[in-house]
Amino acid sequence: MAMAPRSISAGEPSPASAGEPPLRTEFAFRLPRGYLDESGTLHRDGIMRLATARDELVPLRDDRVRENAAYLTVVLLGRVITRLGGITDVHAGIVEDLFATDLAFLQDLYRRVNSEGHARAAVACPDCGHKFDVDLSGSRLGES
Repeated sequence: MAMAPRSISAGEPSPASAGEPPLRTEFAFRLPRGYLDESGTLHRDGIMRLATARDELVPLRDDRVRENAAYLTVVLLGRVITRLGGITDVHAGIVEDLFATDLAFLQDLYRRVNSEGHARAAVACPDCGHKFDVDLSGSRLGES
């Protein structure tokens, strides 16, 4: 018995597209230099998770960020880095003590992980019925 097509209402999860990879929320990284803790242990491998809207909004209420807008990066990274070596309680104080090279690396990783998503839609050719994905966000920078 064939099932009738089902429409998806707003707020309802959509069925996974065939062959579409699952949403990835954590990203492993290796710092170029590493975080040197007070005992002299070097921590280089870590995990960064996708940022939420809360992660980006809460630091704006932080007095350190209000006094110095550049501190936003430090607070934000302290929220989204879930592990750094053996450290699972990563916070702004640890991010403050990173080498500049590592801070720049993490800023770039954060941007790539959180800003470079895609807006794709599954479509079918009206003539032949061939199914394919279309990027709704338009062309990439530098492409026409």
